[in-house]
Amino acid sequence: MADEAERFTAMYDAYRQNVWAYAVSRGGRQCADEVVSETFAIAWRRLADVPEPALPWLLGVARNVLRDTVRADARRAALATEYQHWARTAENDVAEGVAERLAVLRAMAEIPEDDREILVLVAWQGLTPRQAAKVVRCSPAALRVRLHRARKRLVQAMDPQTPAKRLPSVAIKEMS
Repeated sequence: MADEAERFTAMYDAYRQNVWAYAVSRGGRQCADEVVSETFAIAWRRLADVPEPALPWLLGVARNVLRDTVRADARRAALATEYQHWARTAENDVAEGVAERLAVLRAMAEIPEDDREILVLVAWQGLTPRQAAKVVRCSPAALRVRLHRARKRLVQAMDPQTPAKRLPSVAIKEMS
């Protein structure tokens, strides 16, 4: 284990700047530190697979991390666009409760992704807090706290002028 730690430390010291420079050239300064961190985390987990010299392998991993980051960003942007589309489409509905549904959809597009995920799991997918906690890999107690906060942020996004109030039941029914 000591040999592995020494090898990893030597590899990190020798190539961290190279991996960072590559990440900056491909993804910009904003994501470079995250890419370097993830690249070396993978290298530590797969240290036995890292060849000598390690730089080409590390740059390949960094490339994959960047690709995955770009894909994740594209998915988040597409989801936000979809929420906006649903909100615009809902404007044409004439059924009772449309205004409330529209407010929920618009608010869903504005709240942080982590909040959206929890609300979608519970309200749209019908999971219990215990089941949703397994999905997001946290304890059920932590999920309940996150769900409570997400609901408060959703209500605040729906009506910023009003202090947090209960989420309208019609909105939850419309979301499912």
